[in-house]
Amino acid sequence: MATATLNYLGDLKCELKHEQSGTTMVTSAPVDNNGDGSSFSPTDMLASAYMSCMVTIIGIYCDQNKLPFSRCVGSVNKIMESGPRRVAQLDIELDLEGNNWTSEQQARIIKAAEACPVAKSVSDAMIININYRF
Repeated sequence: MATATLNYLGDLKCELKHEQSGTTMVTSAPVDNNGDGSSFSPTDMLASAYMSCMVTIIGIYCDQNKLPFSRCVGSVNKIMESGPRRVAQLDIELDLEGNNWTSEQQARIIKAAEACPVAKSVSDAMIININYRF
């Protein structure tokens, strides 16, 4: 079974369906690349997937190590470059205040998060800046 299927809707929009769950979402080309910016662009999804993967891995790490994990708020800023057009940089902010981890636990959590599958899948040429707030 496919992970996802796609239906082109026209006007630089695609409907994606996650086959296992049936969940759908629409992507749209960004304003700076001939679109209307009405939804996540494919590169917005890449940036969001990077941040979401990190937080998911933090959750898995905490579950496996019996650590509390009740709060995380994050944001990601994507910086594009041309020649060729690509995601050149991600600036990620993760606010993990209130989980009451020790400094040693924080260091292990950072190591786990930064080894997430999405991080291991993107180009080494992409600049990744991550700011953690504990």
